[in-house]
Amino acid sequence: MTDQLTIAFIGLGVMGGPMAGHLAAAGHRVIAYNRTAARAEAWQSAQTEAGRSTDIADTPAQAASGVDIVISCVGNDQDIEQVLTGDDGALSTMAEGTLLIDHTTISAKMARSIDAACAERGIAAIDAPVSGGQAGAENGALAVMCGGTTEAFARAEPVMQAYGKRIVHVGDAGAGQTAKMANQMCIAGVLGGLSEAIRLTQASGIDSDKVFEAISGGAAQSWQMENRWQTMVKDEFDFGFAVDWMRKDLAYALEEATRLGLDSPVTKLVDGFYEDIQDMDAGRQDTSALIRRLPR
Repeated sequence: MTDQLTIAFIGLGVMGGPMAGHLAAAGHRVIAYNRTAARAEAWQSAQTEAGRSTDIADTPAQAASGVDIVISCVGNDQDIEQVLTGDDGALSTMAEGTLLIDHTTISAKMARSIDAACAERGIAAIDAPVSGGQAGAENGALAVMCGGTTEAFARAEPVMQAYGKRIVHVGDAGAGQTAKMANQMCIAGVLGGLSEAIRLTQASGIDSDKVFEAISGGAAQSWQMENRWQTMVKDEFDFGFAVDWMRKDLAYALEEATRLGLDSPVTKLVDGFYEDIQDMDAGRQDTSALIRRLPR
């Protein structure tokens, strides 16, 4: 276990809530902030029931005042900009020498901007998007992709071990976000193929369970196949990572690819398919809902 630290945690959603809980369970003093106060109160009540002492702040600035580390996990570029540099933003009270760990999936451009803003204030920063979904957050088994200096990563890694199973320092500021973009591009492509494969088995009339048994141990195997094949067959999509969030992430990936002079035709294609799912009013369903655009 790391030494006990005072940590401000900003963002208590389906990912941030469990992550902050793991930090409290590890013995750190956690001061939490969430834009929806009711969610913060519910989170604190759950921690109290588990025998963990936590505090709730009224603003990001209040949460970040006098702490060792600030950790954020919000929605997108605009959200992270608001909680860090907006009115009552965390950077306004973070002391020189503080560490910022941002787990929000944002653009690489924004991650580099945050790193520069922190450097001006003598604050170390790590962009550290995660993968593993709600289950990974709840089980403390997330994959964490990190961008920033070697020194900042060395400070952040022991803390992130409370909820991270695989923690990798990818490179300089923004590198963690670029790795997350690659992660989302891979998932989108796999789900596109998986959707068509399942519809093929259904149209042929063969047993989908037998097909899964036959191919899931070979070269076609993937996390998506292992965890979503059965639910896709059953038309179950009310869990996991939402289509709306995937489209946000793919937009960042396509933006960065364009900046680098790259074409990403498969990602563009699947992103368009996800737009079709949003048009079905299914943007809050799991990304495996991609199969819904293909008739049985």
